[in-house]
Amino acid sequence: MSKTTFTVHKDKLEVVIEREFNAPREFIWKVVTDPEMVPKWWGPSKYETKVDKMDFRVGGEWRFLNIDKDGNAFAFHGVYKEIMPNEKVVDTFNFEPIGPGHELTETMRLTDNGNGKTKMSTTTAYPNIQDLEGMVNSGMEGGATETYERIAALVENK
Repeated sequence: MSKTTFTVHKDKLEVVIEREFNAPREFIWKVVTDPEMVPKWWGPSKYETKVDKMDFRVGGEWRFLNIDKDGNAFAFHGVYKEIMPNEKVVDTFNFEPIGPGHELTETMRLTDNGNGKTKMSTTTAYPNIQDLEGMVNSGMEGGATETYERIAALVENK
């Protein structure tokens, strides 16, 4: 099984997360774009994920909630900026408790590596070094790695 890589590029104000999955690109696309599949992999498993909104079209909004064991909800939202089926999604990303002014841009790409394998690469661009370092220092690597591992587990059980 492939490992998830997590690379911080402070000079470019971005973080790149990559992993190869043992599944065709169309299957990975379905996993990451189907609102019924999202709760099975999005975020750390210690939270229940609820899809509050997922209008998957350019200009459409998304909003997901992570709910802890005590019922506390942590909301994330954004807008889909670009969608190329089975290849690419660009969206904005906001963590609601932080408030406006800290919006990130995520670009997720799927590459067919042949033999039924797909590489997922997500680049997150930050508006400034403080937001990048704050996110990285909050445990982003662990959460991102677990998220990609959860996708890999879905692939293994398909």
